Amino acid sequence: MDRATKKKVISNFQTHKGDTGSSVVQVAILTERIKKLSDHLQNHKKDDHSRRGLLGLVAKRRRHLHYLRLRQPEVHAKLVEELSLRS
Repeated sequence: MDRATKKKVISNFQTHKGDTGSSVVQVAILTERIKKLSDHLQNHKKDDHSRRGLLGLVAKRRRHLHYLRLRQPEVHAKLVEELSLRS
């Protein structure tokens, strides 16, 4: 993901100025990375190293979403709807 895309994602999901590490922002960034990597794997089906990386990103995003579901259910619901995720 290039710098401009990452800044755009952060600015769309940050809760206050300078918020780059909250779970909401991290889930949004991971979702963007997962989309890009999924597109890559559509064209390069035998790229097992990238596939393993994708599984790691999905697991990390799942852990962040689980944390949000327990701590802030309303934020979790809004985020899942905005990112069009299954939950």
